[in-house]
Amino acid sequence: MLEDVKRALRSVVMITVTPFDAAGEVDGPAYRSVLRRTLDAGIDVVTPNGNTSEFYSLTAAERDHALDLTVAEAAGRALVVAGVGYDVRTAADSARTARAAGAQAIMIHQPVHPYLSAEGWVDYHRAVADAVPELGVVCYLRSPHIPAGALAELARVAPNFVGVKYAVPDPVAFGQAVTVVEDAAGVDRLMWICGLAETWAPFFWPVGAQGFTSGLANVTPGLSLELLAALQAGDRPAATALWRRLKPFEDLRAAKGSADNVTVVKEALAQLDLCTRTVRPPISELPTAGRAEVSAWLKSVG
Repeated sequence: MLEDVKRALRSVVMITVTPFDAAGEVDGPAYRSVLRRTLDAGIDVVTPNGNTSEFYSLTAAERDHALDLTVAEAAGRALVVAGVGYDVRTAADSARTARAAGAQAIMIHQPVHPYLSAEGWVDYHRAVADAVPELGVVCYLRSPHIPAGALAELARVAPNFVGVKYAVPDPVAFGQAVTVVEDAAGVDRLMWICGLAETWAPFFWPVGAQGFTSGLANVTPGLSLELLAALQAGDRPAATALWRRLKPFEDLRAAKGSADNVTVVKEALAQLDLCTRTVRPPISELPTAGRAEVSAWLKSVG
């Protein structure tokens, strides 16, 4: 089972959006419709309750609902990697809920705490992993202050720790982390995922990445899958051409400290008549100029 999860992570790991209806509530039919469209295109790994899902603005009940919707739609078609987080008890309880719902793996958000030690980071993840020994565990590493040794230690103490979603924008540090963990735990111990989506995937690939996360895949899943295929084939010209097509959209998401990361995705989906553009505070909808830029990009990619 765990080896199956690792193999599946060599893919585009799509983070689902959470559509809201006119009343601001989770729109179940739209959620399943958007997800079904991506599954039909070939996306085979999905993460409900990730950052693109607006994880931190959803209630516990809404997160459970999104998980249930995902499992129901993805059954037999895709690996479901459920996002969990907050305090360690909540994260562990959410992991158990994911197991009961039918998810095959969990993705643990970086702990939300102003103070974070390497030892405490390992303890946090181990406690959550121990709660669901049958599930594969992926850590979401966003802090440059967590050393590679902490990853190696977690690999030693948590047998179901199977992958790293590495989201520090530093390919050199990423390559060093891969080397340290492989030297300590073995070349095939963990699956390495570029957690910074299509913009960074080509730069992480040569030093160990074998998959990448994507919010863009909600909008143009075919293009994300084409980039994956080019990277897997070692076709640098094709990967570069795709990267150039996708980067303007990702640049819009990254602007202003990524304030519009989710907003731009939902704006594109709204223009495609797939869901509303509604987002929840502390993020906001795009102004008119931003909407025009999204429209222009959609036209440029057909």
